[in-house]
Amino acid sequence: MRSDKHIHILENIVDYCNEIINNMKRFGETYEAFVSDFAYKSSCSMCILQIGELVSNLSEDFLSKYNGQPWQKIRSTRNMLAHEYGKVNFQRIWETIEVGIPELKAYCEEILAELKN
Repeated sequence: MRSDKHIHILENIVDYCNEIINNMKRFGETYEAFVSDFAYKSSCSMCILQIGELVSNLSEDFLSKYNGQPWQKIRSTRNMLAHEYGKVNFQRIWETIEVGIPELKAYCEEILAELKN
């Protein structure tokens, strides 16, 4: 896969990360606010699902080279959200939102800076 395709995918991942971060600012930055608001949970879950879908479009060579994120876990989370939504552990999703999303965003931005040079 050409690097411009990877750039496009990473830019979209960053956009979804930003959407989640914006949701936190809009709805509240606590687990209680998250778990009590269906729209908040749904919006963030959909963004995480989309991130997982985008990750599945990155080449295996890319994922091997840039192995600073748990890519397989990100894809697995997407599958769980898509196929087992009624069984979602929202505490884990909140931990992903609070910790994983900012880390993923920063990592993707680092890769983007490298690929664009």
